[in-house]
Amino acid sequence: MPAVSLQLPLLQNWSCHNCGGCCRQHAISITEEERDRILAQNWTPESGIPAGQELIREERSWLGKPHLQLAHQPDGACVFLNEQGLCRIHAKYGEPAKPLACRIYPYAFHPSGKELTVSLRFSCPSVADNLGRPVAQQKKDLKELAAQVLPANYRGAEPPKLTNRIRLNWPDTQRVTAALDESFCDSTTPVALQLLRILFWLDLVGQAKFDIITGERLDELLGLLREASVAEVPEIPAERLPPSSISLSQFRLLAGQYARKDTEGTIDLSWRGRWRQMRYAMQLASGKETLPPLQPGLKPLPFTALDADFGPLPPESTEMLRRYYRVKIQGLHFCGAGYYHIPVIEGFQSLALVFPVVLWLARWLAASDSRTTWTHADLREALTLVDHQHGYSPILGMWGARRRVKNLVATGDLQKLIGRFA
Repeated sequence: MPAVSLQLPLLQNWSCHNCGGCCRQHAISITEEERDRILAQNWTPESGIPAGQELIREERSWLGKPHLQLAHQPDGACVFLNEQGLCRIHAKYGEPAKPLACRIYPYAFHPSGKELTVSLRFSCPSVADNLGRPVAQQKKDLKELAAQVLPANYRGAEPPKLTNRIRLNWPDTQRVTAALDESFCDSTTPVALQLLRILFWLDLVGQAKFDIITGERLDELLGLLREASVAEVPEIPAERLPPSSISLSQFRLLAGQYARKDTEGTIDLSWRGRWRQMRYAMQLASGKETLPPLQPGLKPLPFTALDADFGPLPPESTEMLRRYYRVKIQGLHFCGAGYYHIPVIEGFQSLALVFPVVLWLARWLAASDSRTTWTHADLREALTLVDHQHGYSPILGMWGARRRVKNLVATGDLQKLIGRFA
């Protein structure tokens, strides 16, 4: 593979803290070569694997395409996770012997011109808490991983579309994403207000004529639109107008999809399990009676329990959310190859929806603990739940979920949801 430059997030730290969460909540796909290597390691009861325990299974996608995965223990944990929460393969043979998918997590590599840009998954608590070594100091290790991810003939990729109709070249696409990133630089401006301003100017960008607006002219346009957004959206509206009942129903359905945590130990593909999921969706759509218990930390409370004011965002939560947006934008983890091959503007609108979803789930977590004030722990847990799904749940990339987000944007109710939960 030719040498490829990496663009690294400057705000983010990460080191593994052996929480074992990724070994319990992810299905690990492996190659045939990795399967053969693992089977040749001769795992026995003496090395911690019970006799008769399946190590690798063949699964099929919705389209029927077979793929290999590491098997799981009855509680949903990876078959190689030991009682101390550590990987048996790593302990016995070293990190290079682990499947590539395990070694990459929580990193994600996405094309940026002829370079690669690096993002991280905030489903990892250590990423959310910004713990460990600065990512900028891990360039050597990340280059080694990138060399294993990219095909040998990699020469770059085409840029993501700006809209369904417009595709800019890479330099102009990067001008737009740089403007998005710079819009979060001011730490004195609330994240909700920054989101509202971006949605304002990004909508105008989508209406521009790019046959004459390129290069420095595009920089000038973006600067003018960002200045205009400050004048047009000077503050979060004091009067929190409610979204329509239809929009609230669509929001709850999207939030419910983010709140699901279908691990090997919890997913139920029986008819009874499928009916339960259908019933939960009907509860979320109606918004009546009680919230469905989507997972243990989210109790079946009255929907009205989440309407209270749970207090201001803790400062550390504000920092976490601002960092989340900047890492996702810098890593192109919201559009193109990093997000269902969705255009930049639509992808950012979905990323903006993460804010009210996280705050709604944080309220649910606090209320489930009989509290009317949230804590940073609630918001961190909510963000890890949401980012476990964002960009990785097949359902969120399908027409139905995308249409719901587009409806929220078209009605102006996405902005109302952001303001409502701010």
